[in-house]
Amino acid sequence: MSRSGYTLPVFACAAAVAALHWLHDRKSLTFASIDLIEPAQIAEIPIEQVAGLSENTALAIARSDPGDNLDLTKDTPIWALVEWREQGDDAVIIKGGEGIGKQANADDKPAIYAYAQKLLQENLQRILAPGEKITVTIILPEGRSLAVRTSNSAFGVVEGLSLLGTTGISQPLSTPDQLAVFRAELQNKASHFETLVFCIGENGLDLARKLGINPEQLVKTANWLGPMLVEADLLGVKEILLFGYHGKLMKLAGGIFHTHHYLADGRREILAAHCALAGLKSPDIQAVFNSATAEAALTHLKSLDTATGSDWVNKVYSAIAETIDVRAQEYIQSHSESGKKLTVCGSILFDRDRKIIVKSKTARLLMGKLC
Repeated sequence: MSRSGYTLPVFACAAAVAALHWLHDRKSLTFASIDLIEPAQIAEIPIEQVAGLSENTALAIARSDPGDNLDLTKDTPIWALVEWREQGDDAVIIKGGEGIGKQANADDKPAIYAYAQKLLQENLQRILAPGEKITVTIILPEGRSLAVRTSNSAFGVVEGLSLLGTTGISQPLSTPDQLAVFRAELQNKASHFETLVFCIGENGLDLARKLGINPEQLVKTANWLGPMLVEADLLGVKEILLFGYHGKLMKLAGGIFHTHHYLADGRREILAAHCALAGLKSPDIQAVFNSATAEAALTHLKSLDTATGSDWVNKVYSAIAETIDVRAQEYIQSHSESGKKLTVCGSILFDRDRKIIVKSKTARLLMGKLC
């Protein structure tokens, strides 16, 4: 059985709690008790170091443990600097220090999202005496270097990692045990619906709900698209809408049906090939191929459309979407029982701003049924 761990906000909170305890008691905690809120349980988080930097300032360090997960933050240190403060109305002010990403599309606000904010506020305010005020600065010393290995920049987070998540528990989404959980959900929903929507992650699930798709027809797949497609076909699901961020979903157009970047990546090759087939000129194909991210390549195509009045984004991405549909059918065919009617697949790709780039022909038909 795979071991779950905790998400990055939990370790940031634990370090902050340990630093605040030092300011109160001049004692170093070896474990910090954190109320995870979501779920409603207490976690005992090891504290690596605590140091008083002055009478009014303390620093504590925890170390990330996401469990049996392919997570690049595993073992990375998280620092929390806590300072007494006299001014201001808020009891707890939270800041992002070195290694915490900035939200480029939100005035460079630190990428410390709602769950992390709530976790820090609630756990720290319980320790503070009436009238006490603190400023907490979260620091990820390795955050900037680790960020270049993530897709954070595709979602507008630059110069570091984000404290993201809706829960304190880090589930091992890339392990076979987690696939079993997804399959169980699929089996349940397949018994009620002939048409389902596969979403790789939380962004897809959230956008699909906002578009009016019945949440009961949404199935999270994480990176296990291949096994989940085959399972759906075996269960007799008639139609599947593949709904995902373009930098992930386009991998299917290259025959990659486990989309974790640790295992395979062919995004720039897939994009460049479809640009060439669409008739894009060689310098622009090279610019797409050399783009650091799929989002950067999309931005280049958009700039061409703006400059020339062309329609490269639609041409290229429509071809990719149709290829995804074909490759998904071929994948199911290669694993299906002969003579059996196959599940029909359509695909929708969206960008980092959760705006839909393109719908395949089949996807447009399916959306008519779903919304």
